[in-house]
Amino acid sequence: MVLIPGVGAKLLGARRWISVGSIFFQPSEFAKFGLILYLAKLMSKKEASILYFLPLVLVSFLIMLEPDLGTTMVIVLTGAIQIFASQINLLQFGGLGILGFLGVLGLIYISPYRRDRLLTFFEQSSDPLGKSYHIRQILLGLGSGGLFGVGLGASKQKFLFLPEASTDSIFAVVAEEVGFIGALGLIFLLGFYVFRALRIAKYAPDDFSRFLSLGIGSWVGIQVVLNIASMTALVPLTGIPLPFISYGGSSLIMIMFATGILLNISKQ
Repeated sequence: MVLIPGVGAKLLGARRWISVGSIFFQPSEFAKFGLILYLAKLMSKKEASILYFLPLVLVSFLIMLEPDLGTTMVIVLTGAIQIFASQINLLQFGGLGILGFLGVLGLIYISPYRRDRLLTFFEQSSDPLGKSYHIRQILLGLGSGGLFGVGLGASKQKFLFLPEASTDSIFAVVAEEVGFIGALGLIFLLGFYVFRALRIAKYAPDDFSRFLSLGIGSWVGIQVVLNIASMTALVPLTGIPLPFISYGGSSLIMIMFATGILLNISKQ
């Protein structure tokens, strides 16, 4: 639907949103949870099969049409963890994993802006006002925060310097305002959420709940790792939100919805 003119909205060079009047929502955020739910149901039947990968491939293909490599990576990795936990044949899993990795390399190669991001990752000092501008502004924000930060609301990078300061780059703003100690505290809280989700999966009352909890915990954990790793120049920049922190209704609604389900499973 995002590709249909008049229904899908084109923003920042991609068609990832559907507009209903003045409301914009991102269907790929709903697809994340939908796929986790579907895979959990499939795997609760205890019939480990290579066919588990079909819905994963289909959803990934549709999201790449938008295009959105970051969200595709989150979905593929989350689904792969769920499938791995279903005791699928390791040779099949490894073979498809290699194919998936080669597919990502191919998608990077055929897309100029993805190639530029990868090259910028290896040469961050090149083209400081062009291709490497974003990552350099992120690192300036991180460095400016020091140990205890410049104070809440006192970030300078978020004003005209740091692209996507309220969404993808929010961690750099947090680190600048509350410093290394505050950023470490945020990482601890997000890590604790993932730990609790995996613990709920361990003690879940049935297989469906177990795979569902595992999927939700993996989803949040992978997004946290990819977002913060890209903000600290450990991986190339990826446009994915930081769970619970980044501005964006679709992402926050679905993560809160999934958290409610986690709490329900925990009560059981």
